[in-house]
Amino acid sequence: MQYKKILTGTIALLLFAQMAVNAQSKRSFVKSIPEAEGVSSEAISQFLDAVGKSKNELHSIIMLRHGKLIAQGWWNPYGPDLKHTLYSCSKSFTATAIGFAIGEKKLTVNDKVISFFPDQLPAVISPNLAALTVKDVLSMSDGQDPDPTFTHVSMDSDWVKSFLSVPVVYKPGTTFLYNSLGTYMLSAIVQKVTGQKVIDYLKPRLFDPLGIEGMDWEIDPKGINTGGWGLRLKTEDMAKFGQLFLQKGKWNGKQILPMGWAEDASTAKIIQHPDYPQSKKDSSDWEQGYCYQMWRCRHNAFRADGAFGQYIIVLPEQDAVIAITAETADMQDEINLVWKYLLPAFYKNKLPENKMAASVLEQKLAWLALALPAKKALPATRESFNKTFTLEPNSRLFKSIAFDFKDDLCNVTLATDTMTYQLDFGNGAWQKGETTKHGPSLVGGAKASFVGLPPLKIAGSFNFTDDHTVVLQLRYIESPHTEKFTCHLDGNSLTLDIENSFDYGTKKTTLKGTAQ
Repeated sequence: MQYKKILTGTIALLLFAQMAVNAQSKRSFVKSIPEAEGVSSEAISQFLDAVGKSKNELHSIIMLRHGKLIAQGWWNPYGPDLKHTLYSCSKSFTATAIGFAIGEKKLTVNDKVISFFPDQLPAVISPNLAALTVKDVLSMSDGQDPDPTFTHVSMDSDWVKSFLSVPVVYKPGTTFLYNSLGTYMLSAIVQKVTGQKVIDYLKPRLFDPLGIEGMDWEIDPKGINTGGWGLRLKTEDMAKFGQLFLQKGKWNGKQILPMGWAEDASTAKIIQHPDYPQSKKDSSDWEQGYCYQMWRCRHNAFRADGAFGQYIIVLPEQDAVIAITAETADMQDEINLVWKYLLPAFYKNKLPENKMAASVLEQKLAWLALALPAKKALPATRESFNKTFTLEPNSRLFKSIAFDFKDDLCNVTLATDTMTYQLDFGNGAWQKGETTKHGPSLVGGAKASFVGLPPLKIAGSFNFTDDHTVVLQLRYIESPHTEKFTCHLDGNSLTLDIENSFDYGTKKTTLKGTAQ
């Protein structure tokens, strides 16, 4: 009887201990004051001020020092519970799946790529294609030129076969060329040797131990995760990934990544442009060497890196991680702000307490917000918009648009032949909702784009620029991007200009409509 009590108590203790470990992995980072971790609050505030004056639109930032959270902020309408499209930061997660598969003896970096796909090979296999290894693909030295990604993912439903059909013009491993379709091949290889999509394979190995939940990842027409893009995570999840690499693959004292993988994956494998003059190399964070689906940075740092300014920056010398989501046309300018303001903010030892600077920083972080036209009285002419307009044939395939202005809310009904979308916009405020309408995307032309994703979260606002013109902003707040609809009414005729934010004013689609 006594033995049973002891056994029962032991089992209870073990269960409690496991629950404690699980809770610890899922909880947020332990918070600390910047100065307590040797970081200047004032310098972080200066960074935020500089961002506000720059051409870069940041959506979130998290800073870790010594494994503790020292600063976090989201520019409204973005928020901590929202995922964010990572674009090519996804590549670092795909490479990590390769690392796990290697650790489980399912493949090696020296395996030939063609060995995994015997049924999808071209009729003639060139010597360079036959020589292509997993390591070559990991280090973006596939030997193809030009990058086949955008052409092939939009034209073909069998991306593996399509990749293998592209001529390998350089000896693999000798020439750097950024190749997202190559990263997709790594995802396909993982699925081939494990029987699972990368996201499912990573769940018990990476996501669960780090307490990462709610992630999703786009798939190709064959049900394979896109690999080189398409993963969506919260900013805190990005920071966790960076901290895991900073800790050489350990989490809560346990080795999560295969021993040595974090170091190997973050070490330069190839120099992008070896013939560049040193002055050009010294001024660019894209000329410091490429690793396994990660980039080396200046200042002996390394990073996961995604289009339009998605960054997971790991600074080993500073024992720090900086995660950023954004939309910018100049990613070098964005990271230059990190080096100018945040890098000097790190000191070796604790700093004297500075309550005033810490308080100012806390306020700035709490009140971060993207520019929004002020709320103003609506013109009486808004009533003339409250009708349905039939649109002339157009490349967007929209058939009609209808407006319904009520007080400070505008409801827009946008219809195609097969779908109808209800979109809400606030006057001087963000009206949040969700939609199945696809938002702007750099790879939106890929077959099966957005497949596997839930409805997209959005925030809309409107303002009248004159009595007959209303501008609607539709932010896709789990991505970097925004659509702008400029609607001008002339009697019963409507002119609708549509712009995507990542075109930065260089392109627009003009639609014409007539009131029904």
